[in-house]
Amino acid sequence: QLIESGGGSVQAGGSLRLSCTASGRTFGYAMGWFRQAPGKEREFVAAVWRSSGIIDYTDSVKGRFTISRDNAMVYLQMNNLKPEDTGVYFCAATRSDPTRRAVDYGYWGQGTQVTVSS
Repeated sequence: QLIESGGGSVQAGGSLRLSCTASGRTFGYAMGWFRQAPGKEREFVAAVWRSSGIIDYTDSVKGRFTISRDNAMVYLQMNNLKPEDTGVYFCAATRSDPTRRAVDYGYWGQGTQVTVSS
């Protein structure tokens, strides 16, 4: 029900745009992005609650990443990428109030790899 696209490999300072298509019951849910680097836990990146207009970013991406939503699509525009942004990026959906906890997101995409080289 969630399908990501747009990952790839870039050099530091470059940009990528991730896309996620929601379908079925996830269409009206709040949407977010998480990432997971090798050997690390999955971490919250950004999320948007369409009903309230709330947008949340983890501190390390503020000013560089922008999350946006257009009906069934959610995007993550990533600028000025850094090597520490490398990881598998997951699109996720939740019915919860604003939250950064992965456990609160009940629907997940398959993930898309983002690799940033120095």
